[in-house]
Amino acid sequence: MAKRPVFQDVTADTPRTAPPAGGMIDTAPKGARRAIRAWLIVIFVMVAAMIALGGATRLTGSGLSIVEWKPITGTLPPMDQAAWQAEFDAYKQIPQYTQENASMDLAGFKRIYWWEWSHRLLGRLVGLVWALGFVFFWATGRIPPGWTPRLLGLGVLGGLQGVVGWWMVHSGVATTTLTSVASYRLAVHLGLAFAILGLIAWYAMQLSRSEAELLRARRAGEAKLFSISTGLMHFAFLQILLGALVAGIDAGRQYTGWPTMGGEWIPAAIWDPALGWRNFFENPALVQFVHRMAGYLLAVFAVVVWARARRSPHPVTRGAFTVMLVAMAAQVCLGILNVIHGAPLGLALLHQLGAVALFVLIIRARHNARYPFETSIRGATK
Repeated sequence: MAKRPVFQDVTADTPRTAPPAGGMIDTAPKGARRAIRAWLIVIFVMVAAMIALGGATRLTGSGLSIVEWKPITGTLPPMDQAAWQAEFDAYKQIPQYTQENASMDLAGFKRIYWWEWSHRLLGRLVGLVWALGFVFFWATGRIPPGWTPRLLGLGVLGGLQGVVGWWMVHSGVATTTLTSVASYRLAVHLGLAFAILGLIAWYAMQLSRSEAELLRARRAGEAKLFSISTGLMHFAFLQILLGALVAGIDAGRQYTGWPTMGGEWIPAAIWDPALGWRNFFENPALVQFVHRMAGYLLAVFAVVVWARARRSPHPVTRGAFTVMLVAMAAQVCLGILNVIHGAPLGLALLHQLGAVALFVLIIRARHNARYPFETSIRGATK
């Protein structure tokens, strides 16, 4: 290349290097964020439906109607009378039938069978939708940088959930005493479902904005509010586990008074020396009492977090915490109604779906505390 004088004019013909259109974080393609988010939302809806269907399966006493785990061949239900009879005969061998349903006929068995079969089928469909989506996005190179382990992790957790589900069912099949699944195994199963649901919700929120937007938003994040909302999320998760323990032994149907329990503020049967530490899992009085007290504390904690959020300079963040508090109040009311009415099927399912909504709204508020939406003089930009 020929040298030119230092003071030579630069003409219009001199090639120029165009400045980058944006910051360096935007110079490379970041994958199909919107498409992956839509895929995750579909899975989220399916998981939420599975939680509700699982609740219905438990409340109708259907969870032990299928006594074998056949991940592939179990996809199809019995196709003829002989197959139905074989399934019914297998069910007759477990304590739930001999101790509670000895008068059940084949028609009655079919009614509980369909609940459990539908629950397992939906679980298989969730796995299929995840697998097809993941393989497609991975094979076409559309997964944003750093997201492959996260999306793969969801599939691993889903597979683990299937194993935990059978571990739970097995507690009521390979036994001579239990007539339902072990309550602590039910709590693990439900807790893992909520963990998966929470991760999907968080990932979908992350994918709703670009990496550049998230980076800018994080600089304006409120560390203290994020910290206490994280504590609220963990407390809500613990309360969900306690609710599973209540459901596992039908404790919600044994003390139907409110605000007292059987006319007592602290029930006399709250501790059985013969049970020892198992009181926390098997004693209906203690299990329901703990769930009630934790519910009150959770509601108070939510008010404290909301009050802190009112000082946020971001309108969208303040709104998210207000919506969370309204959901908390509704959930407390649903819990009281369930206690008073002895947890009927419809009301109990509504309470469980309320837990799903509340948990996700807490996560949403927490996300806004960490990544607040940009605001202007006129208010929120989004």
